[in-house]
This record gives sequence, structure tokens and C-alpha cells, in this order.
Amino acid sequence: MRWRRSIRWINALLLIGTVGCRSAQVTYFGNAELQHYRDKMLAVEYPNVDQTTPQEVAYSQHPRTIKEPTDDEIWEMTLMQAVQTAVTNNKMIRTRANGPQMLANPTTSPSVYDPAIGETGFLFGNRGVEAALADFDAQLTASTQWGNNATIQNSFGTFQNNSDTGSFNSGLSKALATGGSFSVNHNWNYLSTNSPFVPVSSSYTGTLQAQFTQPLWAGAGVEYNRIAGPPRAGLGSITGVSQGVSIARINCDIDVADFELAVIQMVKDVEDLYWELYLAYRQYDAEVANRESVHRSWIEVKAKMDAGARGGSAADEAQARENYFDAQSRVEQTLSNIFITENQFRKELGLAVNDGKIIRPHDDPMEAEFVVQWESSVLDALTRRPELRRQKWQVKSLELQYKAAQNVANPQLNFVSSYQVNGFGSNLLSYTDSPNNSMYTSMGNTNLTGWTTGLQFAMPIGLRAARMQLHNIELQLVKSRAALAAQEQDINHDLAEAVQRIDAAYRIAQTQLDRKIAAVKRVEATMALYEVGARDEQNQGVTLDLVLRAQAANAAAEIAYFTALINYNKAITEFHWRRGMLLEVDGIHVAEGDWDAAAKEDALKRAWERSYGRPAEYLETQPEEFGSGVPSPKTDLYPGLPQGAEVHSISDPTGSPTLAPTLPAPAAEPAGKARIE
Repeated sequence: MRWRRSIRWINALLLIGTVGCRSAQVTYFGNAELQHYRDKMLAVEYPNVDQTTPQEVAYSQHPRTIKEPTDDEIWEMTLMQAVQTAVTNNKMIRTRANGPQMLANPTTSPSVYDPAIGETGFLFGNRGVEAALADFDAQLTASTQWGNNATIQNSFGTFQNNSDTGSFNSGLSKALATGGSFSVNHNWNYLSTNSPFVPVSSSYTGTLQAQFTQPLWAGAGVEYNRIAGPPRAGLGSITGVSQGVSIARINCDIDVADFELAVIQMVKDVEDLYWELYLAYRQYDAEVANRESVHRSWIEVKAKMDAGARGGSAADEAQARENYFDAQSRVEQTLSNIFITENQFRKELGLAVNDGKIIRPHDDPMEAEFVVQWESSVLDALTRRPELRRQKWQVKSLELQYKAAQNVANPQLNFVSSYQVNGFGSNLLSYTDSPNNSMYTSMGNTNLTGWTTGLQFAMPIGLRAARMQLHNIELQLVKSRAALAAQEQDINHDLAEAVQRIDAAYRIAQTQLDRKIAAVKRVEATMALYEVGARDEQNQGVTLDLVLRAQAANAAAEIAYFTALINYNKAITEFHWRRGMLLEVDGIHVAEGDWDAAAKEDALKRAWERSYGRPAEYLETQPEEFGSGVPSPKTDLYPGLPQGAEVHSISDPTGSPTLAPTLPAPAAEPAGKARIE
């Protein structure tokens, strides 16, 4: 019954403690005011980020408006100057499409840093070349522990056993490119005890061991390890065949293609805005000329009305005045359009809102007919479009992963071996020659050695996971090839549409030019008849309304002509874009920046190391080439082309494509190459 009484006392104490905690008041020493209490968990806060404001923002002047006209300096800018300014100023790649995205989430917007960020990636599934090469770095481990233990031994009488212990463990391991591993381990243990059953009271025992493991079936070979990388601890049953150096390098090439796509879009937007600004100026000039013509007509009609002459009625004067203010409103609208377009153009170029200069395009649009060589253009599009190059890298990556997946869809058969030297001594290191006096001496002077060799075999029955991985990658490869074919078909259609746009824009521009010439003659003839007061065939006088309509039609015809001309030049830009030659036409080449002195010195050192290397006589040391510095020629597009011939976009005077022999393939890059060239 005692234990029941004890339980009741314990429950009573717990109840008292609980009630006391609920009603307890915390008392502090001293006096203070409540300052740190908040009745909300979340609120809008602003980070303390100290960054200098760009000079383009800090020194920007008031934007141009119609209300406050300024006498700004004219900046006559050529198209090449505009492209160069945009390429130089924009570290973050600006396009008209990603403007809201850059403002809302600039970290996902393209930039000049993206290829380098991709190359230095280190996370699993998104690693750069250096991170993939790090899997083959040698790993050094070392640890030491010391201790003391005192116990009572109840054997053949009781006595207190005191023992001092110590241990040292070290190892150096290296993953090999063949899939194997080599390690050297050195361990020793120290024991000092007063036990009467130990012959040597203080002793050191140690080993120096070398181990070598080489896969013979699944996971074996340089090709597999270049694609999939060596096995990684901590991933469980996840095999993974996309973490090797080759796949990492392909991912870097994909990042370069994405960067090039962003640059191409930026350059196209710059050229389009350049011609749109040119059109805005032309529209303004046409509306100003129309306003001046309408104003002269109004002055003449008002003078006739004041003099009471023929053709000076109040209705005519009111109509002329109304047309003048309508023309003035169109002038103000086109002037505002100049300011808005020029501001958009400045934003695309990375310039300030207003720096005291107003940009005016210096180059005139192309008026001559642009002749397209269709076969050569198709070849250029199918070999130079970055979208196709990016997708081909995806296909090549999946092809390599498929090879690696075929490798691991086999049982594991590993060759294992080890060799070790053992040592024993009362001291760790001693220079005396007495037996068992020094552990390291015994390791060098005796035959205390051991070795092992054998095979290890393992496989899951059915290899279901490996076969599912192989089948999945095979399906991805089929889809990627189908996507590549669809892309080529879409590009062919887009190129055809660009050619059609050029032809239509040129014909429309010619027609609008004829309309403009006819409109000028109409104004001249109508004004002449109006001034002499002549009558037409219906015996009706040429009224002021016909003159004003002729003037408005002349302004509309001029604007329509320049609009068609600008559309023609924008169609040519789109054709170069669809052909994949826009950067080449503008003299832009995507390349990595200069290395610093340390990087150049390191690259030179590695080059000398490879130059002095001796090729293995029975091994294939040069990996299979899967990339080239020049586009792959398309020899299956038009029947009749010589095998191995490459069609270039430059045509001879007769218009036929120029045939040139295929350039020799460059030397294969080494497996350790980790930079974009």
C-alpha cells in the first residue's frame, strides 16, 4: 500500500506545481519600459543594403515632355554605335520581353555572369566542370584519440586495472578515372596497462595498408566515369548517370547557348527600336510639314475673309482653322512619340533618362531590293541557330547518359586487393636495434606482412531500377530527337515567313512611294486650281475642302511610305535573326573574357604536364570527340551535294552557293578541361 500512497503524493505535487506555474508572476530587478513587444509576426521590412546608385540614375535630368521643351544637343547615332553601346552597357541582358521580369525578379533574368555561374555550379544535378572534377580529388583523413580507463578486474582475485590507450588513424584515397579506387591507410594503437596477463605492459601495434578496387562490369571504364562520375556516398540506391565531367561540360555549353540567345534578342530589339525612332522622327517631320501647309491655307482664307474676297467665307475660315488645330494635335502626338520611343531606346542601351542630348538616328534605312538566296539561307539557319545547337547538346548529353545507363544495367563485379605491413613495439619510434623495441623499426626489418585478393559480386534480381533508368533515358532521347526535328521544321517555316515579309514589305514600300509621288502632284494641282478659281467638269469650283483633303492625304502618304520602308528594314533584321546570322552581320562574337595572370600561368603549367606525358601503349587515352568548334555541315538537305562538302552563306556573283571542303576537326579536348573558350 505504500507505493499507492506515494503515487497520490506525487500527483498532488504535480497539480500544485501546474497551478502555481499558471498563476505565477515574473519579477525583475530594476525599472524598465516595455519596448520590445510586438503584436504581429510579419510586417514589411527593408534590408540594409548599401550599394552605390548608378550614375545613369543619380545624374539623370528631368525627362523630356511637350509641356517643357528643351534645347538639347542632337546626338547623331549610327546603328552600329547603338548596338555597341547596348552590348557594352548591359551586364544584365535587356530585352523588350523580359522588362517586367527583370524588374520583379532580376535573379532569373539573363546576364553576362550566367555562363560563369553555371560553370562554377556545385549542387548535385547542377554542377560545373570543376565540381565534377572534384570527385576525382584525393581525400586525406586523419584522427587521433587518447584515453584512460580504470576498472576492477574480478578474475583470479580482484585488483584495479589501469590502462592508457591511444590511437591514430590516417588515410589517403583517390578515385580513378577507370572507376576504381586506390587508398593507403596507416593506423596504430597504443596500450599501457598494469594487467598481469599482458606480457608487454606498454606497446604499439600498427599497420600500413594499400587497397585497390576496380569494377570489372557495371561502373567500369573511363567512358562511364567521364559521363556519370565516380560513385558518391550518401545517395543510397540512386545511381545517376549525369554527374560526370562530360555532362557538366555540355551543361556549360547549353548555358553559353542560352546567353547567346539572350544577346541575339537584345540586338534585335535594339535594331527594331532604332528604326522605330527613325520612323517617329519622319512622322513628326511629315506632320510638321502638313501643319505648316494647313496654317498657310488658313492665313490665306482668313485674309480673303477679312477683305471680302471670293473664297473667304466664314465657313471656309472655320474649316481651315479646325484643320490647323487637328494638324497641331497630330504634331504634338508625334513629338510625344519621339520622346517615349527615345526613352525606350535609352533604356535598351543602358543610358540615362536624360543626359542633355537627344538621340537621333543617323543611318538611313535600306531602300534597295534585298535578294535572298534560299538554299544557302536554309543551310545557315539549320547550322547556326543557337536554339538548334542547344537542343543538339541536349541530344548529345542524353546519348552519353544512355551509354552510361547501359553500363550500369549489369551486375556489379569488382576486383579487390590489399597489401599491408604490420608492426609491433614497446615504443613508437626508437633508434636501438633490440627486438620489438620500436614499432616502425619492426615494420621495416621483419616480414610481418599480409595480403588479400578476390572478387566481389552483387546484383539485384531483375535489375529493375537500372533497367527503368535505361528505358527512361531512352524515351527522353527519342523525345529530344523528335523535338530537334520539330525545331528544324519550325525554323524552316519561320525563315520562309521572313522571306515573304521581306518581299511583301519591299513591294508595299514601292507602292507607297508611288502613292507619295501622286499625293504631292495632287496637292500641287489642287492648289493651282484653287488659286486661279478654275472649275472642274461638273462646273463646280475647287473648294478649300479639296485643298485641305489633298494636304492631309499628302501627309498620310508620306507617313505610310516611311512606315513601309521601316517595316522593310525590320523584315531584313528579322531575316538575319531567323537565319542565325544577326550577330555576325553586326560584327558581334560571343567569347569568354580574358583570364587573369594566375589562370594563364596555371593553364600553361598543365599544358606542359600534358606535353611531357607518355601515352599508354595498350589503352585508348584520347576520348571520343563529341563537340567541334565549327558547325556540323548539313549534307542531307539537297540531293547532289558532294559528301563532306559544306555550303556557306556567301554567294558568288552568279548567285550560286559557294562550295568549300570541310575543315579538319580540331584536336579532342582533354577530360580535365574546365573553361569556356
